[in-house]
Amino acid sequence: MANLTPLFIGGEPKLSVSTFDIINPVSGLVVGKSVNASREDCQAAVDAAARAFQTWEHSTIAERRGIFLKAAELLATGSYKNKVMETIQSETAASLTWCTFNWTGSINNLRASTGFFGELNGQILPSVVPGGELNVRRRAMGVILSIAPWNAPLALALRAVLMPIICGNTVVLKSSEYSPRSQAVIVELLHEAGLPPGVLNYVSVSREDAPARTAELISHPAVRKITFTGSDRVGRIIAIEAARHLKPCILELGGKAPVIVLDDANIAAAAQGIVHGAFAHSGQVCMSSERVIVQAGVAPLLIDAITILCKGLNIGSLFSQSSADNVISMVKEAVEGGAELLLGDLNIERATVLPHLVQLGFKGSGTGKGLRVWEKESFGPVVVFVVVDTVDEAVELANASEYSLASGVWSNDTYVAQRVAARVRAGFVNINGSTVHVEPPMSARGLGGSSGYGRFDVDAFTDLRVTVIHARAPGD
Repeated sequence: MANLTPLFIGGEPKLSVSTFDIINPVSGLVVGKSVNASREDCQAAVDAAARAFQTWEHSTIAERRGIFLKAAELLATGSYKNKVMETIQSETAASLTWCTFNWTGSINNLRASTGFFGELNGQILPSVVPGGELNVRRRAMGVILSIAPWNAPLALALRAVLMPIICGNTVVLKSSEYSPRSQAVIVELLHEAGLPPGVLNYVSVSREDAPARTAELISHPAVRKITFTGSDRVGRIIAIEAARHLKPCILELGGKAPVIVLDDANIAAAAQGIVHGAFAHSGQVCMSSERVIVQAGVAPLLIDAITILCKGLNIGSLFSQSSADNVISMVKEAVEGGAELLLGDLNIERATVLPHLVQLGFKGSGTGKGLRVWEKESFGPVVVFVVVDTVDEAVELANASEYSLASGVWSNDTYVAQRVAARVRAGFVNINGSTVHVEPPMSARGLGGSSGYGRFDVDAFTDLRVTVIHARAPGD
């Protein structure tokens, strides 16, 4: 069957009579099918990962580094580029620019990640026991269950597996039901690069069966940790399920990134950075610039500059009609609540929504209270402006949120900008840059609440284990 995406368990593709359709969100056409993993398939995937862990944990740094460098080389070829472009556009209707970002960003992540092998070191320390020695070693945890989202299917699937495998763990990757073929490319790539069978296993599950299969995967005794990138609603469900088994999670969830623009900022650069951060992938990025808090002295200039840039902006459609409906509903609610609609027609055309700019006409800690467009992630092409007089007001409003993933500060004085950035409660702050920028393989990090918690780094996927060597007693 054309465009049938199989499972991948123990180094072998796995087919089944149970499948589900992959539907392009814009055309509504079926663009492929995916095998629908059963309870037994999920059990087999974890079992294969557990077996592979027995040897992969003891693989050499040189072996692991070689595989990832080879994968970067392969991904940079024309054949993989074409495959990435075709699958992501077909399954998610993403723009060519966004597909290219997924491709180039993944190559960069593969290359940059090899520099983190040096963190897999230990320590030898003197013991409190006279003559004794303390050995502290980083050890892989075991099987990691990684659940990746659809909005950056290649880049985020790679991130979900890259650091766990570097650290000596094995992985079961559960794809989004919306982009299984795009995420299966990562599995194909790493195995072509020489990853041993069972180190990376891949399952896809229909939307209807996902809750049950995910719970079964989490409960498997061999699964040591769960990573999930997606909505805060589903993240809470996964956290609760993991808590039943006292298993830790890394959860990268929603965002409502604030951008503080100070009076001395370069307005042209700030406008361009905000537009990029707000409308990349039509705003369907968890680090999107959704709230702009600008000092009064430059507010008119900044708002005019952003409005002009947005009028000529060509953005793609949202992922679904329901996504578009939610965005417009949030904007309409704000306008009815007294906000000023600066740009936008409140219309939807085949899940496409034009950029919408909204200004809240009041200041203080009560700004936006009760308005979803200010308080909740829109995951769409919407920016909300609030004008303030002081830096203290700006910081207070930036932190008045249940989200803590990313933020931005614009100022020509980098020392002032750093002081302001230090006061903003966010896991990742860009000074004079777009909020969607991250440093590979570092990623945005929630500090709790609706942005989740944890980071995809060496600390997160290793255990520190301590061995104490007691000195022999005299005469032994």
